[in-house]
Amino acid sequence: MPDYVVRYGSMRILRTFGCSGKNSYRRSQQVIVRTDRGLEAGEVLCEAKEEQTEKPDPPREGQILREMTAEDRNEVARIHHQEEAEFEVCQRCIAELGLEMQLVDIEHIFGGERIVVYYLADGRVDFRELVKKLAGEFQTRIEMRQIGVRDEAKLMADFGDCGKAVCCNTHLVSMPPVSMKMAKLQKATLDPTKISGRCGRLKCCLRYEYETYEEGLAEMPAIGALVQTPEGQARVVGQEILAGQVLVETEDRVRKLVNLGDVSVRSPEERSKSKRAKQPPQSP
Repeated sequence: MPDYVVRYGSMRILRTFGCSGKNSYRRSQQVIVRTDRGLEAGEVLCEAKEEQTEKPDPPREGQILREMTAEDRNEVARIHHQEEAEFEVCQRCIAELGLEMQLVDIEHIFGGERIVVYYLADGRVDFRELVKKLAGEFQTRIEMRQIGVRDEAKLMADFGDCGKAVCCNTHLVSMPPVSMKMAKLQKATLDPTKISGRCGRLKCCLRYEYETYEEGLAEMPAIGALVQTPEGQARVVGQEILAGQVLVETEDRVRKLVNLGDVSVRSPEERSKSKRAKQPPQSP
């Protein structure tokens, strides 16, 4: 039987799972899986490709046990309702202990094997007393997870400026670093309020087309380069990477866009010959 890629947990983890018996599953089917954390509710995304099975990335995590039943759905709903009360209890315990941490979310694992507490903090937090109090309250294992602001958005955010669900809460497995260099290359506005996501950091989507821009830039003549166009010599003053055009300024100060295929960079030897040709002959 094929393996399947399944998404599960509050952090929307993606892993490859095997299945028992002769069962097969379809996309978007709700299932119960066994992970290293215990029994969890998940969603089937697709069949795993052969290369994922041989060298799984993400790694193979566990097994799909069954399709979610009506009883399972009722249990998931009950757990989500219970998490609201558990959040309030955890918030109260943090306040009583005077811990410098911000509670973000509570995740109660479907099988009841553990409760995961997600929190923000500027530094290390001694939460040993908190774990004891929570374990006594909930009678299960407590796992503390310190997260960053991007992970907070993954847990709490809904929609981005584009009108679609935020990427970190849908298809992104990992969140690679994004730099201002990527925004500059793509000629995005450098106003932080317009290129920042729900987490307050640079939008992850600035990275999606960055490699395409880099490849296009490598084929472009540099700003200031002397080039030969169908209308004569000119100097490059701008680049339109996706359009495959360069903005050039001719010798008579006229600026125009020229297709990259109609431009050739002049070699140093050609420039030297042209310069000598333009010099007036010296009188004997």
